[in-house]
Amino acid sequence: MTDTYEVVVIGGGAAGLSAALVLGRSRRRTLVVDAGEPRNAPAAHMQGYPTRDGMSPAEFLARGREEIARYGVELVRDRVVDVTSGFAVTRAGGETVRARRLVIATGLKDELPAVPGVAERFGRDVIHCPYCHGWEVRDQALGVLATSPMGVHQALMVSQWSKDVTLFLHTVAESELTDDDLRRLAAARVAVVPGEVAELTVEDDRLTGVRLTGGTPSGGGTTHPREAVFVAPRAIPQTGLLEKLGAEMQETPFGAYPVVDPTGLTTVPGVWAVGNAMGFGEQVVNAASAGYRAGATINGELLMTDLDAAVRV
Repeated sequence: MTDTYEVVVIGGGAAGLSAALVLGRSRRRTLVVDAGEPRNAPAAHMQGYPTRDGMSPAEFLARGREEIARYGVELVRDRVVDVTSGFAVTRAGGETVRARRLVIATGLKDELPAVPGVAERFGRDVIHCPYCHGWEVRDQALGVLATSPMGVHQALMVSQWSKDVTLFLHTVAESELTDDDLRRLAAARVAVVPGEVAELTVEDDRLTGVRLTGGTPSGGGTTHPREAVFVAPRAIPQTGLLEKLGAEMQETPFGAYPVVDPTGLTTVPGVWAVGNAMGFGEQVVNAASAGYRAGATINGELLMTDLDAAVRV
């Protein structure tokens, strides 16, 4: 016989753990299936979460797993490979369980620019979010690697944390910059360097510069000394399960995400999306809040469903 849970949470990051915590404390039989691939794994610390500012993401998740276990929530390290409209959830390990409600917290993946050194240094001195890492690199010599005209916006934001910022246009043509872009960059004293970036240079396990292509056959182009570089990864929403369930999706500048109500309920009855499975801009604190709302809503909805069923008997 297939095991049945009241709620299965797919994804064990901040959003999934928060939903599971609320559900466990509500005495709901809950299972969390976590593939163990958190988006912020490369980072040594996370910021902007009151009382948890500076904590490592790994420690944050470990504490969250300990907390849900206190309330009887089960957690398995596995990947969900299939889910049906009847909420039969199949894991890569082969086991299938059923759920009355689903929480999809599968997040997103960051696709980094294909520049040597970027992936190797990501989360250390190659970073993407000034609110997450700006304070730690304040007043340093910073670079911004542009892979779209939005690189201008990122460079302007970064100038809040340092007065030594260089925008490397990389794959962006100078002609793509508007007059407003140029005026703002000049006002912020951001240097603009055209040309493709060949690699990030590293010495003694420390980023030291940005080297451009060009130069002689035996040597590369100009190297600009930099201590940290901001990039803009391409966000790839992990929404395959939502699409399989038939959730309505909407296109955004950062990919297709599900249409949800304020609690995270999708257009599929009984299916909630939380965290970065719901949208690009959900930081850890936002994701935890979304999980809490979804968990509380699901508990109340299950309660009223069961009470109404009892009345009809």
